[in-house]
Amino acid sequence: MKAINRRQAFALGGGFVMLTLLPMAADAEVTNDAAKWIEKFTGGKQPAKGKISLDLPEIAENGNTVPLSINVESPMTADSYVKDVMIIADGNPNAGVATLSFTPLSGKAEASIRIRLASTQNVIAIAKMSDGSLFTEQKTVKVTIGGCGG
Repeated sequence: MKAINRRQAFALGGGFVMLTLLPMAADAEVTNDAAKWIEKFTGGKQPAKGKISLDLPEIAENGNTVPLSINVESPMTADSYVKDVMIIADGNPNAGVATLSFTPLSGKAEASIRIRLASTQNVIAIAKMSDGSLFTEQKTVKVTIGGCGG
């Protein structure tokens, strides 16, 4: 058996570390998946414009905490109500920001949350109604600093 010197040991160790980290680096590459989120939520149906009021700042000074308020017009009765609202940020590494669920007992289909945005991008809201119909609204938010990307 041949002994290895220190230089060879470091080379072998470095090679081992690279082989170990290489698969993780490939998994770390995140692509924008907004279309996948929308497709999954809508089932391929095209949402109509309207019924959603989306309140976001035009310019967010800090992308780490962007206030968002949403209101969906609905009588919120047992026969007609908003089931779910999905919030998508199409410029984030992971586009799915939130899914809000409602029932007729909610009284109103409205919520206020804070979201995190990586950069200037579109924020899209899609509402799924109890009858299966879909509605959408989107706004562009300019992010000046911070956010998901740092």
